[in-house]
Amino acid sequence: MNQTPKNMESIYYDDKIVKMFLIAMMTFAGVAFLAGLLAAIQLAFWPANMNLEWITFGRLRPLHTNAAIFAFAGNAIFAGIYHSTQRLLKTRMASDLLGRIHFWGWQLIILAAAITLPLGYSQSKEYAELEWPIDIAITLIWVVFAINFFWTLAKRREKHLYVALWFYISTIVTVAVLHIVNSIEIPVGMMQSYPVWSGIQDAMVQWWYGHNAVAFFLTTPFLGLMYYYIPKAANRPVYSYRLSIVHFWALVFIYIWAGPHHLLNTALPDWAQTVGMVFSVMLWAPSWGGMINGLLTLKGAWHLLRTEPVIKFLVTAVTFYGMSTFEGPLLSIKSVSSLGHFTDWIIAHVHGGALGWNGFLAFGMAYYLVPKLWRTELYSKSLATWHFWIGLLGILVYYISMWAAGITQGLMWMAIDEAGKLVYPDFVETVTRIVPLYWVRALGGTLFIAGYLIMVYNIFKTIQLAPKDQKDTEALVPKRTDEMLKDVPGEGGHRWLEGAATLFVVLSLIAILVGSVISIYPTINLNQYVQPAKMPTPYTALELAGRDIYIREGCYVCHSQMIRKLKFDVLRFGPASTIEESMYDRPFQWGSKRTGPDLARVGKKYPNLWHYNHMMNPRTVSPGSIMPNYPWLERHETNFLSLRKKLSVLKSLGVPYTDDQVANADIWAQKDAQEIAEDLAKNGAPAGLEKKQITALIAYLQALGQKVKKE
Repeated sequence: MNQTPKNMESIYYDDKIVKMFLIAMMTFAGVAFLAGLLAAIQLAFWPANMNLEWITFGRLRPLHTNAAIFAFAGNAIFAGIYHSTQRLLKTRMASDLLGRIHFWGWQLIILAAAITLPLGYSQSKEYAELEWPIDIAITLIWVVFAINFFWTLAKRREKHLYVALWFYISTIVTVAVLHIVNSIEIPVGMMQSYPVWSGIQDAMVQWWYGHNAVAFFLTTPFLGLMYYYIPKAANRPVYSYRLSIVHFWALVFIYIWAGPHHLLNTALPDWAQTVGMVFSVMLWAPSWGGMINGLLTLKGAWHLLRTEPVIKFLVTAVTFYGMSTFEGPLLSIKSVSSLGHFTDWIIAHVHGGALGWNGFLAFGMAYYLVPKLWRTELYSKSLATWHFWIGLLGILVYYISMWAAGITQGLMWMAIDEAGKLVYPDFVETVTRIVPLYWVRALGGTLFIAGYLIMVYNIFKTIQLAPKDQKDTEALVPKRTDEMLKDVPGEGGHRWLEGAATLFVVLSLIAILVGSVISIYPTINLNQYVQPAKMPTPYTALELAGRDIYIREGCYVCHSQMIRKLKFDVLRFGPASTIEESMYDRPFQWGSKRTGPDLARVGKKYPNLWHYNHMMNPRTVSPGSIMPNYPWLERHETNFLSLRKKLSVLKSLGVPYTDDQVANADIWAQKDAQEIAEDLAKNGAPAGLEKKQITALIAYLQALGQKVKKE
């Protein structure tokens, strides 16, 4: 019988929490992928919206993105962190209870998102659509996760923090800061709120959050997983310790500055655009340093690519990381952005990262973990290899089709003839030309899902083969002593810092706060950018009601309200948008995609009846349109009474409503609605629309571009 050495002890890692997150990851992956496929089909074949308000593209698209990011990728991150952290720190997670609260709390948040987003409860902010009660829940559950992680860090039996842990630390700290700052909002109802930020403030804060949600939720934690699972799967040390140091600190410091590259050529001050562009280009170096470090870890073990599916997935994931982090800085150059922004090229870019980098790394991690956690062999390496090739083909078909669609869109928008006129003045033509590519994109998504289903079967059969008596992994680790974490004489530099966990956390926080404060703080004072002569009038009560309906229906996912300072944008949509025009907008509506035309100056361009017909059946006024019908707007009534609370909150935030307008907001709105309804009835629309939501929406659309005094 073997005896345990005196300086060692036997512990059990918490494998159950890892299994729970892995199963959740694989379950919600199906939800995210199927929602994405349906959304893709809806763009290729508009009747797939089925005239059902809760699954129109405008409501389904944010459900898809939230499911992909927070349900699929989020559960993958937590599975990998819980598994690797225990082994790197040679200790069980500090609290099983906190782990279970984290798990079930996160799944309930996902369920809440799956219910509320199709019902239209949305803040319309990219990757931050969830409303205020869910925002609070996210904060609380993130705190639970952070406490458990840092508590485990404090009770570690390993003095030095391995590189994967550096990335986990930066993720936990930065996501907390991003979420809290971007979610400062004032409720106006049980499931509605208005942000304290407005106009360019909101745009700046949102894309500081939005870009860094990609950076610190979809990049840094996955890099941590890369630094742990590639060496483990290949049984090789990380290629370069020094390169990992440069990769981490350069990435964490630089990434946080890059958000404004989502707002190039807009009304955002030029200095902010330049800062975003410069730091985005600088990201090339650390990102590719990380890719090289990951790939060269396989030096001497390249033969595993032929025989091990896990290695295939992990290496391909890192390759897609390199591709995405080359393309991102490229798209951040103003001249390239003028072609790519608002087009499907951005969709290609995003999905190259999401499916190739995040998806394949999560799949590779799952194929590595499941046999180890369930103490069995993978059911079929052959099926895993089939999954790899079918999934890779799906990604390539998806990416290439959307890249081609985006370039086509951009070039058609930019085309100007010798007379200085647009070659393609009809916006719908720029959409119908690429519909065949939308079908190709749907094919790519179908292939990717087919590969995922092979994986589900393979994992299911693997678990079936597992021994019935499942216990947590037992490990022989050093006994914890007071001497264990003390400084080593003569140790200095980064090696010393890796043993000073608290200082490491503080420095990580400072690294992301520097860029955050310098980028955001100057835009908080709007007065320095606003011309008093161009101060806009606020939305009327009815227009505000219509704006909330516009947001609820997800119109922002297809329409921008920002005419860029580009000749072809001005020729197509009118004078470039100004800072003043959106200064009372909470939330801002500058948009990130143009599947439909920009609406910044659509007000008074068409009569009320045109807008009515357009919402009931877009093809009656715009042949070839792929927009869904919105018949329920003619059935549902506007909640006029809620407008008093809404105007009161906005007044408290600085919107210049009078006390009388706030007190009589419902009466004011009903009077305006009566005028629009009478005009509609006079011109052939049904009578009695004064209380219907379609009337409020028309009021909002007719107000766009009409609020600032014209010179």
